[in-house]
Formats: sequence, C-alpha cells, structure tokens
Amino acid sequence: MANKGNYYITTAIAYTSGKPHIGNTYEIVLADAIARYRRQEGYDVFFQTGSDEHGQKIELKAAEAGITPKEFVDQVSTEIKSIWDLMNTSYDKFIRTTDDDHEKQVKKIFKKLYDKGDIYKSSYEGLYCTPCESFWTESQLVDGKCPDCGREVQPAKEEAYFFKMSKYADRLIEYINTHPEFIQPVSRKNEMMNNFLLPGLQDLCVSRTSFKWGIPVDFDPKHVVYVWLDALTNYITGIGYDCDGDSTDQFKALWPADLHLIGKDIIRFHTIYWPIFLMALDLPLPKQVFGHPWLITKASDGSDEKMSKSRGNVIYADQLVSVFGVDAVRYFVLHEMPFENDGAISWPLMVERVNSDLANTLGNLVNRTISMSNKYFGGLVEDKGVAEDVDADLKAVVTGTLATVEKKMADLRVADAITEVFNLFKRCNKYIDETMPWALAKDETKQDRLATVLYNLVEGISVGASLLKAFIPETSEKILAQLGAKEIAYDELSTFGHYPNGGKVTDAPEILFARLDLDEVMAKVAEFNPAQPESDEADDEEGIDIEAKPEITFDDFMKMQFQVGKIVACEAVKGSKKLLCSQVKIGSTTKQIVSGIRKQYSPEEMVGKKVMVLVNLKPAKLAGVLSEGMLLCAEDAEGNLSLMTPENAMPSGAEIC
Repeated sequence: MANKGNYYITTAIAYTSGKPHIGNTYEIVLADAIARYRRQEGYDVFFQTGSDEHGQKIELKAAEAGITPKEFVDQVSTEIKSIWDLMNTSYDKFIRTTDDDHEKQVKKIFKKLYDKGDIYKSSYEGLYCTPCESFWTESQLVDGKCPDCGREVQPAKEEAYFFKMSKYADRLIEYINTHPEFIQPVSRKNEMMNNFLLPGLQDLCVSRTSFKWGIPVDFDPKHVVYVWLDALTNYITGIGYDCDGDSTDQFKALWPADLHLIGKDIIRFHTIYWPIFLMALDLPLPKQVFGHPWLITKASDGSDEKMSKSRGNVIYADQLVSVFGVDAVRYFVLHEMPFENDGAISWPLMVERVNSDLANTLGNLVNRTISMSNKYFGGLVEDKGVAEDVDADLKAVVTGTLATVEKKMADLRVADAITEVFNLFKRCNKYIDETMPWALAKDETKQDRLATVLYNLVEGISVGASLLKAFIPETSEKILAQLGAKEIAYDELSTFGHYPNGGKVTDAPEILFARLDLDEVMAKVAEFNPAQPESDEADDEEGIDIEAKPEITFDDFMKMQFQVGKIVACEAVKGSKKLLCSQVKIGSTTKQIVSGIRKQYSPEEMVGKKVMVLVNLKPAKLAGVLSEGMLLCAEDAEGNLSLMTPENAMPSGAEIC
C-alpha cells in the first residue's frame, strides 16, 4: 500500500484535578479509533494526548491533600495515563505541561507575543470562576453565576497581562467563513460565530499573580502564564516547535495538525483562542477541530443525566473493563455516541449491547462458523466453486462494506462506520439461515456446496474482522487467529477470496463475548458503590462550608411560602446555555419559573417531576423571560445542582413547612 503521508491527531489534554470518568475516557478511545483507521488507510500517524497540570484549582487541591502541586499532578497524571493504557489506546506521545521542554517554549512564546505588542500589561477587575479558571464581566454572568459551569464567581482584582484578541477577530471570522471544514459539526461553528465572534471579542487575560502554580513569566516572575496560553500550546511544543526558528523536523513535517479532537464544552478555547494565538505566531491553523458530544448516564427512570459525583452516577472505565472487558467498553462508547448529539451509558445498556451485538450478532456467528467447519470437514476450509444466486448478494455486501466505512470515517462518523461493519456480520448470519448448512450436511451430493458456503462465511467474517481492527483491535486479532486467517490489507478489502483455499480453522474456538445476566452484573456494580447504612450521626462524606448569612426572625421565615409543584412543561431559554423555563402546576394554578439548571437537566426529563417551590418570590425577568418563583436546589462543592424533591408521593400544592 502506498504511503498517504503524515496525519497528526490530538486530543484535549486531561485536566489533572482527579480521576477521569468514562465520559472523559470516551475522547481518547474515539481518537484512538480514528488514528488506528488512518494507519490502516496508509497514513503515517502521530497521535498525541497528555495532561494539563497547572492552575489555581490544582494548587488548592494539592493544599487540601497536604502535598505539593507537583506531587499531586504526578499522581493524577499517572492515573490518567494508566486508564488510557488500559483502554488499549495507541498514542505516540503523552505530553505533560510540567515537562521541561514545554515550559521552556511557553516562556519563549509569551515573550515573543509581548515583544510583538500582542500582549500588554494592565490590571483586571472582574468576577472569577476558579473551577473554569475564567474571568467574566457582570453582563456575561447567567443568574449571577459562571456562564460556562453555573458555579459561583468571586470578585477579583489583580495586575495581569492581556492578549489583544480583537486584533485578530476579523481575520479569524474570514478564515472560518472560507474554510467550512475547520469547525465540525456545523452546529459548533454556528455557536462560536453567533455567540462569541460576531458580538465582538474582549482582550484575554493571559497571566495571574494570585497563585503560583504555573509557568513563570520570566521577565516578570510574580506573574504565571494563564492556563489557556500554557495548555493550548502543547499541540506545537509536543512535536518540537521553537518560536526562535529552531523547530524540529518533526514539527515541520506534522504541523498543521490534521485533527484536534476535543469535547464540545471546550470548543471555544480551541476554535477562537487557539487559532488567534497561532495567527499571532504566524503559524497555519489546524485543518479541523471536531467538538464531540458528551457521554452521559441513564437514570433509573430512563432519563438522561450528566455524569456528576454529587448524583452518584459517575462510571469509571476501569470498573466497566473489570465487568465487560476492554473491547466491549470500546465498542459501546464508540457505537453508542451519535455524531452530534449526546450519547448515554448505563450498566443495563452495556449488558444489552454486549448480549445483542457482541455475543449474539458477532460472537455467535464466529463460533457457529468455526464449529460447523470442524464438524463437517475437520476444520478444513475449501472453496469448491459451487455457487448459487444467494452467494452474489453476500459477496456484494462483503466487498461493498469498505466503501461505506471509508465514507463514514472520512466524515468522522465513527458510530455509523461500526454499524456498517456489523451489517456485514448480520448479512453473514442471514446467509446461514438462507443456505442451511445443517441441511446440506445431510445430503452427500451437496458436500461441495456445503464447503463453498462455509468458505464464503469464513471469508466474509475475515473481511469484517479486518475492518474491526481500528475499533476493537484485540477482538479483531482473536477472530482472525481462530479462523486461521491473516489480516486483509486495507486496499484489498473490496475484493473477495483472500482466505487460502485449504486453510484450517482452530479446533478449539474461544467464546469471544459471553452473554451476561443483568442481576449478576448489578450485584458487581453494587460492590463499586456499596450502600451506606442510615444513621443519625454525621456521614463520612466531605461536608461543604458556606458563608453564613445574617440571622432572620421566625416572622421573616413565615413570610416565605413553600409548596410542592409539578412540572407540566419545560423548554430551554433561547440565548442561554444555563436557563430552563418551566410551567409548574401548584394546586389549581400554574406558575412560570426560570431556573439555571440546564446543565444538569434536559427539558424533557423535567416534565412530570415533583419539585419544591418558593411560591411568593417577587416576579422578575431572567434573560428577558418572566419568572414567578424559584425551584429549590442543592449545590455541591463542584457547583453541581440537584432539584429538591419530596421523599414520598405528595400532591401538587402541598405546603412545605
């Protein structure tokens, strides 16, 4: 196969604030599938991932743990890398932003942009979100909270360096308009243009003085480089960029990157800040930035929930692997994630997919084919050339699958590509039903036809297994080994007849995926999260201290009216990432209430909920929408919100006292 040239793919670098859950892990598996597929196509792939290790949040977490920030990130980065390795991801480099060569280049980049006049010194007074490490103006807040994560912000004033974002805004807008492939999916491009670029960019704070855990500005060491200018540059420093002109041959060969693969929640930083930094450095922009959707969990009532420690619904990759195995988890997260919309995961859904797709459609097909080959011909597989009309359709599906997979992968529709491969396996299963090998075996005059049927099955499965290599590589190898087949070269997958005539399958086929019992799986899951006994004593979870408000009198409290309400309709507030507008039935009346809970609840899952309502709050407009009360929520230390709901069934309008 001819070499198609270089292909440079990157992921977002994982933030070292804690162990990544399966939603975080999805990205590295997706990137790995794309990287492996490009290698099959004939590209010389370089796949980079890593960890983002600076910032105030890390400094605070390290202090809480009683260790230095470096010790803290060493531990977490090692854990991240171990999970990436567990998932059999084939990255070529794992960069850490505490690497010496990265820190050296960040200092030089900062100085170059300062000397160029793109960075200037001033002071900042605004509202700061520590988890997001972002400054906001009052007008940018939603309900007085961070517009990105919904958490509380704190007033902050400090001397800082700023980057002149507006200087490059028009140039970036023109680039996006003339390069429609740059931001994908298209909905992400529209969001960036309409919400950020077209309204106008503010200059960006690129240094901090209120904490020390960061890369020092070497000509003004009381400042540390702000996280985005530090973290985003990993894509060039990791392959040898030097802003003094001494970049490595690797950088010259690989840049611009072919694909930045990142989560939709951080696409603004990768499609606005990062391209502008590159323009300022006189570097070409990456060819494409793909903002993938989220993997969220399924609640017990079937509704979708964002993964959150406070909800107790976080699922980790190592837990899933211990129950299902690596390839089953890879298959699920790749196959169940739509191109643009969020995908859902739960333990019951995993069991369902393993049983239906992996154990039945694939595993049973391979096992039946090998078993029949052994039973009827001692494992020998021969094409006797006794063809019938039904063979032509099977061969058309087998030889046509490559083209459909190729098209899906060109558009990064990985889930659809996997579906095409499994359509091939389904066609093989149908072929067994059509040809009925067990009936042919009873007729001595049909032995050559039986041999041909089994040859066609082995060949079809071999093609499918070769196409699975990018997605579930260990299973691909196992199938080919059991068939006694070699991986078929990519550019030969559109032809039929590669299996050697007279080849032999294994005489001891291995079950690829065993069927699972849901009750047994859920018993194992209970071991991951054992139920805590009820107690009147304080539990062991870490409490949250909040600033005490002034005392009120009983008369003050009695002025507030709390009742149970039932949500009968709900929709997202246009122009807001955070707000939902609910129609809440309270007794015989219905009130319209706007709440900043869109990141935790979808409009669909709100309908039908019984909630606790502050009924007599003075009406006010939020984002231009009238709100006639307040839904009561609890908030954890990470800013995750949870609606307060009655423990027992209570009628709409019941008084809360």
